[in-house]
Amino acid sequence: MRCIIGLAVVAATMAVPAAAQRPGDAIAGLWMNPYNSVAVRAGDCGSKLCGWVAWANAEAKSDAREEGVDPLIGVALLQDYQPSNASNWSGTIFVPDMDRHFSSTITLLDRDRLKVKGCLIGGFICKSQVWRRIEHLPDA
Repeated sequence: MRCIIGLAVVAATMAVPAAAQRPGDAIAGLWMNPYNSVAVRAGDCGSKLCGWVAWANAEAKSDAREEGVDPLIGVALLQDYQPSNASNWSGTIFVPDMDRHFSSTITLLDRDRLKVKGCLIGGFICKSQVWRRIEHLPDA
């Protein structure tokens, strides 16, 4: 009987770390687009993954403002992503300088690189970018 109880305790303690890790944990953090114009802070939004503009350069702010998106800081670019598997998520991306939403996928290439892809017309026309992880926001 003690052996069964001991195994149950070991199994329960092993399950805790796995349960504590949420699907978006690998993507949580700060990411910079390839143009170094926008930084996004990714993290949980309920049971899904989202990402908000944490920093933008003057040109990105101006482009967004021309489309009626002002202020740009705090806008949710990555919306309602759900995991497809361990390294892929599906959701919606908002493009402020177009004031449009597109279906999107995120692929974790490695710990420090994400491929963000947005598509329209049922996935026939797509554009992707590789974002890189950053440790802190650029100076204003």
